[in-house]
Parts: sequence; C-alpha cells; structure tokens
Amino acid sequence: MQFTNASAEFLVPDGKPEREALERITHLGIGAHQDDLEFHAFHGILECFATPDRWFGGVTCTDGAGSARTGPYATCSDARMVEIRREEQNEAARIGRYAAMIQLDYPSRIVKSPAETGLKRDLTKILTVVRPEVVYTHNLADKHETHIGVAIAALEAMRELPREHRPRKVIGFEAWRNLDWLPDPDKVLMNVEGNDELRTALGQVFDSQIAGGKRYDLAIEGRSLTNATMLDSHTPDTATRLIYGMDLTPLVLDESLDIVQYAGNFLDRFKNDVQDKLARRLGHSTR
Repeated sequence: MQFTNASAEFLVPDGKPEREALERITHLGIGAHQDDLEFHAFHGILECFATPDRWFGGVTCTDGAGSARTGPYATCSDARMVEIRREEQNEAARIGRYAAMIQLDYPSRIVKSPAETGLKRDLTKILTVVRPEVVYTHNLADKHETHIGVAIAALEAMRELPREHRPRKVIGFEAWRNLDWLPDPDKVLMNVEGNDELRTALGQVFDSQIAGGKRYDLAIEGRSLTNATMLDSHTPDTATRLIYGMDLTPLVLDESLDIVQYAGNFLDRFKNDVQDKLARRLGHSTR
C-alpha cells in the first residue's frame, strides 16, 4: 500500500501478507501521536487481545517530532525523536498483538492545515480495505489542534466510503480534555478493567514520553479510575476503570450533518443541564 509520505511505515507483527492483515481488522484506532492509541483507545486493544475473531489495527498519523523531552531525552534532536517514537509504537503493536500498525509520518503542521488533504486520502485508502466494525479516534472537543485535525480527516475519510462499508460505531476518545462534562446519556462508556499486565506493558513502552517528562501512564490510569467512581453519585460502582467516549457514529452515517453543529449540540446540552439545576434551586423559571 502506497501512502502520501514515502517515509510512512507498515508493520504486521505476525508476518501475515499486507492485505490479509488489513482485512481481518475489526477495531481500528486512528490516533495523532505515538501512544495515543495505547493510552486512549485501550478499550479496542483489550476487546481484541488474543481473540481469534477480533483484531485491533492502529494508524498513527504524525511523526512525533514535537514531543516534550527532558531527562535522558533532553538532547535528542527532532530526527532522533522521530526514530525513537516510531520504534516505541511498533513495539506496542507487537505487545498488543495488533493485526497491523501503520505510521503515516505527517508533521503536525500538515495535519492541522485545512488546505492539506493527503491525510484524508491515506485514511480513505486504509478504510477502503479494512472496513472496520468500530473506529476509535479523537473527540471533537479535544483542545489539541493536531488531534482535531486527525478527527476531521478521519470523519471525512469515513464519509467517502460507500454507505454499506462505513463503520457501525465511531467513538471519539478522551485525550487533551476529559469527557466527564458530557451529559450522562451522551457518554459512551468503555470498560477497560482487566488485563493489568497488558495495560502496564503498553504504557511502559513509551519511555521517551514518561522518562521524557510526561507521566501519561499515571494520568490515564487516574482518569479511568476517577471516571468509574464519579460517574454516578447514587449507585455503587459497576466498573473499576472507565474511559468516556463521544459518539461520532451519526456523523459517519449521515454526511449531511454539520460537524461543528454536532459538537455544539453536546455543549448546549451541558450548558442547559448546568443552568437548569441552578435555576431550580434558586426558584427561577427554567427554559
């Protein structure tokens, strides 16, 4: 499979032929950076791990050159950091037994640019072959512009597929912004308890980030534990770890929906929920 960037890389951990590896994928993660899938789309990895009829596949869109670095990585050049992060991502794919791992090697500035269409074309090419049942990508309220660029490109690519080939479920995962603010009926709840060994092993792969100054491993574990306990104040916990997601499926099934308005509807429901609770307590009339 040929991609826009000649430096893009395709890995099949178990050595299957390329097309066979892609066609077996049932759960596809599309992330901006190396480690996004392992920390934020772990639900898909866990769903498929060592399960013969379900396979996780990963797509990392950027080269990782702009990552924070201190400690042993403080003097790494951008070029060296790209090499390190690429191998970390491939090692995670081996540990997680992915069907395939694709690294498209875009600079973040390209992903953030509305004028650049290469990423959408590459994702369309991948999705045309894979035809996944479930897609995980970044949510529309993420504050990281590169994450938003990936989410938009992924949605646009899925909208270009024939309707019968589009995923049945598309989930925007938490990353640079929690999704605890989503009204409870709007939350996609992803139970990620179990297989602590796999979770730990995947997190430890990304030493360039953890030793390099960002304790994503602890932060993500803390968030999933918090989500499970703080979901409902009146009932016992039903899970020990939860990742919240934003349902993006309607945007893929109906390309006439406006993406900006769709995201705004979540914000409106949150705003109305806050205002209504305050108004009832203060005795004001509600909307």
